[in-house]
Amino acid sequence: MSGAVVIGAGPGIGQAVARRFAREGFPIALIARSDRTLEAAAKAVAPSGVPVVTLTADSTDETALRDALDAASGELGPPDAVVYNAAIIQADAPGELSVRAHLDAWAVNVVGALTAAAHVAPVMARRGGGSFLITGGMPEPEVEYVSLSLGKAGVRTLVTLLDQAYGASGVHVASVTVAGPVAPGTDFDPDDIAEHYWRLHTQPRHQWEHQALHSGLEGRR
Repeated sequence: MSGAVVIGAGPGIGQAVARRFAREGFPIALIARSDRTLEAAAKAVAPSGVPVVTLTADSTDETALRDALDAASGELGPPDAVVYNAAIIQADAPGELSVRAHLDAWAVNVVGALTAAAHVAPVMARRGGGSFLITGGMPEPEVEYVSLSLGKAGVRTLVTLLDQAYGASGVHVASVTVAGPVAPGTDFDPDDIAEHYWRLHTQPRHQWEHQALHSGLEGRR
């Protein structure tokens, strides 16, 4: 077991996923843009007692992200699971954002995931196994969230393309689509959402899903 990498290890889903994998004994590598975020994430994972590596990188900086992934592999070995959780979540109607702002959102929401996958999935494929999981959302487009709707549609397409490229070699590519605002103690509690990532990672190959939907109805009677 060489561990799990969480890209976008902020409060909420990122930290919850790191804790979930750490509970199973996985060493954890945390990647985020700020030292403050990494310190909080490392503190959240610390009670598990597993090795934790923190690495600073912006997901839109291709060189920095690839270097961070290499550093994580150098510390823990090639990862068994990589979770891409970075996103720009903002409300914007058609025409409100500049072209530059749309490109910035797309770079985080989609291109960063492609950069990470292109770096780690070939290694997983040569090894014959591994999981690359992306946080999705917006199961239906919403006019009040144009850039996010476009980005999450891009994530679903990216999952399909990555599965075509690496699935036959044993790499499980999937997204977790979160259909509401994440907050502890609600129907969108990050700890509940994190269970989807663990379930996807541990699915037998003949049962692979490529999208898990957290609708907020889980657990209701």
